[in-house]
Parts: sequence; C-alpha cells; structure tokens
Amino acid sequence: MMSALAFLSILGRSRAPGRWTLWWFPPVGAGLGAIVAGVHWGAHWLWPGMVAGVVVVAVDLALTGALHLDGLADSADGLLPHMERAKRLAVMATPGIGAFALAAAVPVMLARWAVLADPQVTPLSIVAVWMMSRTLVAAIPAFVTYARPDGLARPFLAGAYRWIAVWLIPATALLVVADTIRGAVAAAAATLAAAAVVLLARRRLGGFTGDVLGAVVMVSETVALLSFAARP
Repeated sequence: MMSALAFLSILGRSRAPGRWTLWWFPPVGAGLGAIVAGVHWGAHWLWPGMVAGVVVVAVDLALTGALHLDGLADSADGLLPHMERAKRLAVMATPGIGAFALAAAVPVMLARWAVLADPQVTPLSIVAVWMMSRTLVAAIPAFVTYARPDGLARPFLAGAYRWIAVWLIPATALLVVADTIRGAVAAAAATLAAAAVVLLARRRLGGFTGDVLGAVVMVSETVALLSFAARP
C-alpha cells in the first residue's frame, strides 16, 4: 500500500513498487478522495463557492504533486499533433508544455473548478470518482502494452493482472450509491473517457506511458464530475 500511496501522492516515503502496488491504487484513490471531500466540505463552510472551488482544486493538485496534470499536459503535446511515433515519445519526455498541453489542461482544470465550486457535490461522490479513476489506471497495464522500453510506469508492470479490474465493481457501486442515475452515468462516462485516451495512445504510440495514465486520471475524473453536475 505504501508504494501506491507514495506513487499517487506526496504522502508517505518513497517505496519500490511490488507485485501488489497496482492492487492498492483503488483504495489509495478512495483515501485521497476522502481528503479532497473533507477539504470540499470545509472550504464551502469558510468561503463562497468560487473561492472554495479554487481551494479544493489546489489541495488536490498539492496532494498528487500535480503528477496527473503533468501527465495530461505531456500526453496532449505528444498525442494530438501530427508527428512520428519516436518524436511523440520524445516530446512527452521533454520538460515544458506546448499549445496542445494548454488546450487540454486549461478546459479540464476550469471544468473541475466549476464543479467543485458547487457545495451540493456530495463527499461520497468525490470519494467514488477518485477511486474509479485509480481503478481504471490500475487495470490498463493488464490490457495494453507499455510503449517505452523503460520509464516511470515500468516498475509497476510486474503486478499488472486483469483481475484488478474487479475493483470496478465497488467503485461503480459507490458512484451509484452517491446518486443512482447520475452515478451510473458517471461510471460509464469515466470508463469510456479512459478507453478513448488509451485507444488514442495505442494508435499513436503503440501502447500507454506513465503520462497517459496521468491523463486517464484527469480526464476520467473530470468527465465523471461533469456527469454528477448535469441537471436532472
């Protein structure tokens, strides 16, 4: 568990990943979601909605060390422009961001802020969404090839088992309990969004990278949050 916690957040000491690291991604995601949910409740008690939304988004970024946002930006710069596969991988490994990164990251962050600025977002829905995104990430390595000979995600591949996908059952159940119809829609939308990102990466890179996994977290969470924010 500690290796998953250290990889997905700034909490805990750095630990070498093992065969069970991916298995712990979903519960660690739920734990991070619980922290964000607590901050959401407290921030809306202290500040107006727009200010509270900024605080929640900032705390979430701080908890993860902005790792997933960086993955989204790098993935956008590498996957969206027209270029050769080798160039895509090189661009994704290069520090800095380009126009495609801004075009992807800014709308995603604005959408997250807009949803989390709403005090009606329930704590359980936040916990469930954060758990769902990490569940999807944990399952991807068992179904899709890793695109690099080495890289950030390589040490985790020894624990890539398809049965990790069983975590989708409790994650979906939490979403449904949070809000029956919108929770079910959020689960389906998050899964489809994650699949779209991975399929694009598979088509243009031949597989996934650590940056792609970060993009999956950001995109699937944001789509799920927007599903909860949709009017009945």
